[in-house]
Amino acid sequence: MEKIKTWVDRNLQGDRVIWAVVFALSVISILVVYSSIGTLAYKKANSPEFYLVKHTFMVALGLAAMWFAHKIDYRYYSKLSRLALWVSVPLLIYTFTNGVNLNGANRWIMIPIIGSFQPSDFASLALIINLASMLSKKQQNIEDIKESLIPILIWCGVICGLIALTNLSTAVLVFATCMLIMFIGRVPVRYLAMLVLIGLLFGSAGLYFGQRLDTAINRVKDFYGYVVEGKDLPFQAQHGMIAVATGGIVGKGPGNSEQRNILPHPYSDFVYAIVIEEYGLIGGVVVLVLYLILLHRGMKAAYNSERAFGGLLSAGLAFDIVGQAMVNMGVVVGLGPITGQPLPLISMGGTALVFTGLSVGIILSVSRGEQEQHWGQLKPEGDERIKEKDVSAKAA
Repeated sequence: MEKIKTWVDRNLQGDRVIWAVVFALSVISILVVYSSIGTLAYKKANSPEFYLVKHTFMVALGLAAMWFAHKIDYRYYSKLSRLALWVSVPLLIYTFTNGVNLNGANRWIMIPIIGSFQPSDFASLALIINLASMLSKKQQNIEDIKESLIPILIWCGVICGLIALTNLSTAVLVFATCMLIMFIGRVPVRYLAMLVLIGLLFGSAGLYFGQRLDTAINRVKDFYGYVVEGKDLPFQAQHGMIAVATGGIVGKGPGNSEQRNILPHPYSDFVYAIVIEEYGLIGGVVVLVLYLILLHRGMKAAYNSERAFGGLLSAGLAFDIVGQAMVNMGVVVGLGPITGQPLPLISMGGTALVFTGLSVGIILSVSRGEQEQHWGQLKPEGDERIKEKDVSAKAA
């Protein structure tokens, strides 16, 4: 046990609770995805074990990305974020014009050897890091609209608008994260109102020139008809709620879901429905609590950070991950219109798992940096006490 503890102390640094939450969600992901990929395997003429191995590999890759990210001093990400933003702009445009079309939206591009790649994940991570960096550097003159806020507002509008061309829900979540970071970063409320106006402008342009306007209108109409007029939900939402309703307290047991063969994409968009159907209300609450713990620990790292950049970065990334999870779970239980958002760390995916792992790794890097700074401040005092004991012993 001592060797294991030593290895963990040396290799899994930062907030241990976050490590435990991510490992727990990863195990749940492998179990639930394996249970829900039967229909996909049948359509693709592959065995379920093929997708199980593929998904397990991607989960391991996401954990590896998290480990590497947490080993790097989080301050280095500030230097890379501006370059990443400039790269993300042509990537998003290229995806919109030449990306792989799925369900009426071009959200992926194919890269040799790597496979499918979703630039919106890359762009949103770059924007959050760069926004935290810009705000931390401008804390002394935060109310200077020309020097401090105009670049921030432009970048937020451009990136969110380009994401909205193909993925409105992701653009809204990223925009909400930007609002939170700016609020924590002491940006005056009147300038936050300017950000809202810019977001509406660029978001409307993204909808008008993009691919999701009709889909967004129809989904909002369907939800409004269900809530206000008592109409039936769309097929996907209806069977998601059936899965939730029939799960009971303890669920039907692993691998016993019935809706997994009816629901479109039960391994991604509606994977939370399978969690509740197979593991019941208990399983659903456990997953919800795990995300809330992740949010709490991310915000705690932000609170404990003595550097503005680390605090803003940890808070923004934690809110982005957990906000996406809340949207996904809310859709499944009928609290919002269908969005197509996956469940972070659980849904089957490729780049989404990797970039989520990077985000969690950066949060861990912030907590690791603050822990090292804390112990570094305590160490001289401890050394002084040791010296005093040595002097006393020699005198004796």
